[in-house]
Amino acid sequence: MTIVPSFSGRARGVARRGFTLLEAMLALIIIAVGVLAFVDAQAAFTRSNNWSSHAATGMLLANEVREMTTRFPRHDRVTGLSLQGSGSGASVVGWGPETGETDLDDLDDLDDLDGMIFGSGGQFAGPIDAFGGIVPQTDLDGVVVTDNGQPLPLVAWRQRVTVEKVDPYNFSQTRAVAYTQAATSQVPAIGVDAFPLRITVVVEHQESNSTQWDEVTRLTWIVPAQ
Repeated sequence: MTIVPSFSGRARGVARRGFTLLEAMLALIIIAVGVLAFVDAQAAFTRSNNWSSHAATGMLLANEVREMTTRFPRHDRVTGLSLQGSGSGASVVGWGPETGETDLDDLDDLDDLDGMIFGSGGQFAGPIDAFGGIVPQTDLDGVVVTDNGQPLPLVAWRQRVTVEKVDPYNFSQTRAVAYTQAATSQVPAIGVDAFPLRITVVVEHQESNSTQWDEVTRLTWIVPAQ
């Protein structure tokens, strides 16, 4: 009869052995690193998603202003743009809103828009769309938010517009509003109202609990002289 050594007592001893303190700490560290990596990835995704949403909104609002300006002449059809006086004392007449143009519907030429802000802190409510209407705030279901039946403007967004005269041979070079070009053997005379215009729309966003406006989109285009 063969006798087989019994290891049951030793096996039971090994089975009862638990984690040591060092092993437990290592396990906690591994779990913590995994959780932190997940949280960081989630935060990065949220930032990326917010940036994409802001970029799309900013470009939309900038293009709304550009679309609105397509029906505007460069200068007022009635008063035009002219110089009053002569020499160094000459002043330009007709740049900016004309007398009596106090409402958004009164803005009817490109130079009227110079320095205009549509939205918080600006001359007019905004942001605005291509028809001069207010871009409304919507809730998560896409329903327009109203106050006493009136749509509320899109919160924390605004459009800033700059209009500049530029050199007809170098669009990167701006000219003073009253600038004229005298004729020479190389170039013809150019009147005060015959220069190309550079339009720039800057769309800004203000984060909640912040007083700072951050630029989201900048859209620039040239309107050639006619």
